[in-house]
Amino acid sequence: MPHPRFLPAVTRTLRSAGCVFAESEAELLVDTFVGDDLENAVAQRILGTPLEQILGWAEFCGLRIVVEPGVFVPRRRTELLVRLAATSRPRTVVDICCGSGAVGTALAHMLDGLELHASDIDTAAVRCARRNVESRGGHVYAGDLYASLPEELRGHVDVIVANAPYVPTDAIGSMPPEARDHEPRVALDGGVDGLDVQRRVASDATGWLTPNGRLLIETSVRQAERTAQIVVAAGFDADIVHDDELDGTVVIGRACR
Repeated sequence: MPHPRFLPAVTRTLRSAGCVFAESEAELLVDTFVGDDLENAVAQRILGTPLEQILGWAEFCGLRIVVEPGVFVPRRRTELLVRLAATSRPRTVVDICCGSGAVGTALAHMLDGLELHASDIDTAAVRCARRNVESRGGHVYAGDLYASLPEELRGHVDVIVANAPYVPTDAIGSMPPEARDHEPRVALDGGVDGLDVQRRVASDATGWLTPNGRLLIETSVRQAERTAQIVVAAGFDADIVHDDELDGTVVIGRACR
C-alpha cells in the first residue's frame, strides 16, 4: 500500500502540474519509489515523462508489460488488435513493428503453444521486446519489417499483427508532449499521409501468410477507409472493426487466393 505520509503531497504536486489522473499516479509512484528515488520520479513526471516509462511497466490486456525509457508505450486501444487476432486461434503469429512486444506477449499469454515472432527496427524497442516476448517463448528480431524474419516462416504464418506508425508527419508536432518528446519518432511517424509503413506492411504480407492467413493493422477512424484500400490493393478482402469503449480501430485483411 502507498505510504500515507507522502501520498497527499505527491498528489498535489502532480495535480498542480496538470496530471489528469494525479491521485492514481501518485499512488503508483509512492508505492514504487522511496526517498530520493521518489523525488526523482515525481520530477520526471512533472517534466512529461510517461508514467509507464518511469515505473518500468505498462498495464496491457491485464499484464504488466516491461517498458523502458524511450520506448513506445502500449495504448489501451491496441487491446482490440489483440482480441481480434486471437479469435481464429492462430498457431503462428508475426508481430511487425512490435515496439515493446505488448501485442505478441498478450497473444502468447492467451493462446497456449503459440509460435510467436516479433520484429522492430528500433534498437531500444528490440531490447525491451526481448524482455517481454522471450519470457513467453517467442523470438524477437532487429530489422526493417519482414527483413530479419527467418525465411522458413514464408507461407506458414497464420496471423500478422501490425501496430505500425500511422501519424502523419505534420501532425507529430501537435501530439501530447508525452508521446512527442519521449517516444521514438520511428514509432510515430507514418509519412505524409500517415500510411507509408502500412503500405509496406500490407504489400509484403501475402508471401508470409498461409492461404487462409489474416493481416490485422491498427489504424484510426479517420484513416480506416484508406487503410482498407491499401489492404485490398495488396490482395486481401478487408473489413473495418471499431470498438467505442477502447476507441480502437483495426482493419482485418483475409487472404483471397
